[in-house]
Amino acid sequence: MWVDPNLNEFYSRVSRIEKTHAKGYGFEAAGTLGRKVPSRTGSRLFKLVKPLAFALLVGVALKGTIHYYIGAQTYESRVSALAVGEGIDPVGAWLMHADPVTLYVSSQLQALLPR
Repeated sequence: MWVDPNLNEFYSRVSRIEKTHAKGYGFEAAGTLGRKVPSRTGSRLFKLVKPLAFALLVGVALKGTIHYYIGAQTYESRVSALAVGEGIDPVGAWLMHADPVTLYVSSQLQALLPR
């Protein structure tokens, strides 16, 4: 009986794919419709920028809220006291200084929640 050598190769490939599926791996040929979501260009950058932007937004909102609740003069005196400190205190003073965005958030809170 004659056996096609391509048939043996086919069955070995099918066996390999079945073993891979049994291990939990998947296979989808390029260009086919499947369950795997195609990756978008730049998604790695977006995955990095999104949490950083969120942290920056939360930080500015927190600074503005603190500036509103304790007042401008007390806020500036505490930041200046932090600036003359030792170690990492000057870095904290640099991060906590009242920038224009912080002052804007504080003024918006003043408009919404007058004392």
